[in-house]
Amino acid sequence: MTENYSPPKVWTWDNESGGHFANVNRPISGATHEKELSVGKHPLQLYSLATPNGMKITIMLEELLAMGHDEAEYDAWLIRIGDGDQFSSGFVGINPNSKIPALIDQSTKPHTRVFESGAILMYLAEKFGALIPTDHATRTECLNWLFWQMGSAPYLGGGFGHFYAYAPEKWEYPINRFAMEVKRQLDVLDKHLENNKMMAGKEYSIADIAIWAWYGQLALGRQYEAAEFLDVKSYNNVQEWAHNIDARPEVQRGRKVNKITGDLEMQLHERHHSSDFETKTQDKRHKENE
Repeated sequence: MTENYSPPKVWTWDNESGGHFANVNRPISGATHEKELSVGKHPLQLYSLATPNGMKITIMLEELLAMGHDEAEYDAWLIRIGDGDQFSSGFVGINPNSKIPALIDQSTKPHTRVFESGAILMYLAEKFGALIPTDHATRTECLNWLFWQMGSAPYLGGGFGHFYAYAPEKWEYPINRFAMEVKRQLDVLDKHLENNKMMAGKEYSIADIAIWAWYGQLALGRQYEAAEFLDVKSYNNVQEWAHNIDARPEVQRGRKVNKITGDLEMQLHERHHSSDFETKTQDKRHKENE
């Protein structure tokens, strides 16, 4: 990036453009290599990584299982997006957009593919009749906030997060532009949560799961090492809501699944049985190999 950049008449791809994800970003879709996806025995097959979008689904599934929905049992397979796993022929067959998470429901005939995290949350909520309000007005409010998250988070992730944490250099204009927008969004949430326990009122729902994965974690200091920069502690209502959700055992389990960074006890690379949380996190695996 230069101070006086003049865009050409026709943009061309410079694959040496730099940045954290330069090795996998490209302007074309489709598979780069042939590789089938692994398939387990459970009704639901999840292919993901513990990014905020991926975490939404593992939290949702753990919540459903805790509620007694046994048909929500799932195999969670790790997709390493930094290695380009999302461009395998198998993954592209589920999600032509090559983004995690992606889900296959094996309980239907034919099997059902679901992609986009918001769509997966809605699919699971409607399939199991859980974590989505049944009252017309409250359900609509839940969906209002679910789609608010889907439309707003790119400003936090691809906008602020990219230029603050991942771009090859720090540039004042884009950081200021997206920091302003993220703080506006936090203010929207803070004012709403002043009079609402959860996003759709009193009821914990898929709207809370979706928003917490991005903005709750930001408020808890887990996003981009930007908590001080964005002064997240000043949003008192967001803080209270974020801590309340973070304390849920189902959320704690969901955060671990497909996680490959951070504390070893928080990393469960793949999840195929509920006992995996006790026996197969990376700290346990390291002890086995000592």
